[in-house]
Amino acid sequence: MSGARRHEWYAGASDTGLVRPGNEDAYLMEPPLFAVADGLGGHQAGEVASTVAMETLFAHAPKRAEAKGLARAVRAANAAVIEAAEQGRGREGMGTTLTAAMVEGTRIAVAHVGDSRAYLLSRGDLAQLTQDHSLVADMVRSGTLSPEAARQHPNRSVITRALGSDPNMVADAFEVQAAPGDRLLLCTDGLTGMVGDGVIAEILKTAPSPKAAVARLIAAANEAGGHDNITVVVVDLPAGEPRENASAPAEVAARADEPRRVGFARAAWMLAFVAVVAASVLGVRAYARTQAFLIDEGGRVAVYRGVPGEFAGVSLHWLEHLTDVPVAALDPVTEARLARGVRVDSVEEALALVATYRAQASQGTSEPVEPAPSD
Repeated sequence: MSGARRHEWYAGASDTGLVRPGNEDAYLMEPPLFAVADGLGGHQAGEVASTVAMETLFAHAPKRAEAKGLARAVRAANAAVIEAAEQGRGREGMGTTLTAAMVEGTRIAVAHVGDSRAYLLSRGDLAQLTQDHSLVADMVRSGTLSPEAARQHPNRSVITRALGSDPNMVADAFEVQAAPGDRLLLCTDGLTGMVGDGVIAEILKTAPSPKAAVARLIAAANEAGGHDNITVVVVDLPAGEPRENASAPAEVAARADEPRRVGFARAAWMLAFVAVVAASVLGVRAYARTQAFLIDEGGRVAVYRGVPGEFAGVSLHWLEHLTDVPVAALDPVTEARLARGVRVDSVEEALALVATYRAQASQGTSEPVEPAPSD
């Protein structure tokens, strides 16, 4: 799982860097599943842990982009790493980080343990989706250490959660509704420990393809010193289908050029246009009623049936439920997305997402959401 693999809309590579003698990282690209892992425990241990984790994750991953199912797959990977050490494959005490994402259209399910990261470049802005499970990250969140000081702290590589260390390990698991054309990045700390978020954002914004982005990010980490193994996976989310041009008005307009039929053609065009608009409004309203979205309304999460905006002056959304979930209690990424509106495929999915938001709000944004017990 090291080396390099690529595709038109995704790419990944793993580089040893300039200091380490071997590579303990691993990555996985089996759409819709993508993942990176940073093995811990040294030679003949870290690489075993990361490889076992990837193999087990792939074997247990859900079919759809669903956070709870992905979290269960991560827990299975944790058990497999522990079992491998007990059976003498690798060494006792070995472990690995694991950051996995399943991409389904513009919906992303993420499960995460350790300090490997997931980022999303959306409309030119870079957001870190995951929270590091590390000593310095805890200090930054508590306000006892600044982000700048954390980059130079002597204990910056000490992680507080990993696969292989605790049978009861809990993964952070959540879902993100992205936008068409967004770019997802998964990476180990060999990148983020050497390259700041500003440089990462600029590379992701300017690279013409995932392949180019991967190459530039690894090169930037090596140019900064390459002190660790560097693993990067970049995935471009679909930009959406282009709008089709209506052909009926064009055909009517062409008929209007015929001599001796100008008046009739204009009348026919007007009748056709009215019929098309009426049918379009009815069709769009019918489609909108099958959709849903969540949005910040007065500081609380609101569920609407439909889609934001209007069509031909007709509203396309209807309030279903104004919840008691405070938007300010959610993480900054979710808060920003709710300001714009989070699209989902049905009111049922919206209510399920509300339940996730309510759990986040009740536990605090710095705490992971407890995944559901295994079926």
